[in-house]
Amino acid sequence: MKELSYWITLAHLPKIKTRVKNEIIVRLFEQQKTIIDFFNFTKDVWMSEFDLSDNDISILRSAIDELPNNSFLVESLLEQGYRILPITSPEYSPILKKNLKYNSPIVLYTKGNLQILKEDSIAIVGSREANEKSLLFTDNIAKKASENYKVVVSGFAKGVDKLALDSALKYKGHSIIVLPQGITTFKSGFKKYYKQIIDGDVLVLSTFHPKATWSVQLAMARNPIIYGLAKEIYVAESSNKGGTWSGVIDGLRKKRTIYVRKPNVNEKNANLLLIQKGAKPVDINGTIIEYETINEKINNIVSEPNQDYNEIESKILNLLKKGIYTSKNIVELLKIDWSSRKVTNYLKNHKDVVTINKKPLKFTHTSRQINTEQQSLFDLMK
Repeated sequence: MKELSYWITLAHLPKIKTRVKNEIIVRLFEQQKTIIDFFNFTKDVWMSEFDLSDNDISILRSAIDELPNNSFLVESLLEQGYRILPITSPEYSPILKKNLKYNSPIVLYTKGNLQILKEDSIAIVGSREANEKSLLFTDNIAKKASENYKVVVSGFAKGVDKLALDSALKYKGHSIIVLPQGITTFKSGFKKYYKQIIDGDVLVLSTFHPKATWSVQLAMARNPIIYGLAKEIYVAESSNKGGTWSGVIDGLRKKRTIYVRKPNVNEKNANLLLIQKGAKPVDINGTIIEYETINEKINNIVSEPNQDYNEIESKILNLLKKGIYTSKNIVELLKIDWSSRKVTNYLKNHKDVVTINKKPLKFTHTSRQINTEQQSLFDLMK
């Protein structure tokens, strides 16, 4: 119980990226030290062995003052039947760690059947205002998954997400509800799915502070967890913007296999655009269709947004994989029509970019920050 309070404290350190926190965990693993040891190190050790800045250390010291409160929180959560899974726990989801790697959440808060985290899983994603074809597709995929003993991961949003959950349960399957809020604030959901949780058919999971209330920001931050918990991803319907679109684009960039329902000719959605970008087309039952058989012209669907923006973004990230650059360097080398300020603002908020806080600010890609030895150690923690 004492150690869990330290894990919670690390997980919710503000303004320190998840990647940095996971690098801390790897170094502790290398040194055969515990999370409690880390909080008791001196400033010199934090700086020399963990590369923490003065600002990071200031945040860390403030968080130490929260340890007593977090200890009470852990006790309360455990008494209420919640489980707290640090990333080093053998019960932590292996597929989540495999998919997100150093962006894996430090702690999972759960209630329900933990064995569900070890089973094959799929996510069915799509619009809140999905059409009848998309909803039929969702039901069909959930049914097939349940028949094949695959867990259906649901974000519990209106539309496709909610139907995916309810269909999985209708067909006697298992499901994970990924919350866009703290787990203790899901009171109405626990009441509604009480029997399914008790029976072991549903696992409720959150990565946010247990008392955090719903927000748009948390809803967007939850989406990578949905995709990360799934071995397979099925897209019922996507517009050309929003959570589904960005999640699929990010998944395709990471070479994940994503199945997208082939839309009818008169449908107004971006499904064909996603197929053109590399997603695999499937029919209403989830059966793969050969791409060559898709002859529909796409002039009747929405045009792809921000194509130039996406191309520039790709060029910037590819450049950063080769070295360390200032925003001014990037503009000059790539000859893009972005200002240095726009490049800086974009990079400072990108999850795959490391900001080197020295004047002038410099940037590099996170893939350059992980050496082979650290990656193999992190793999051992899976």
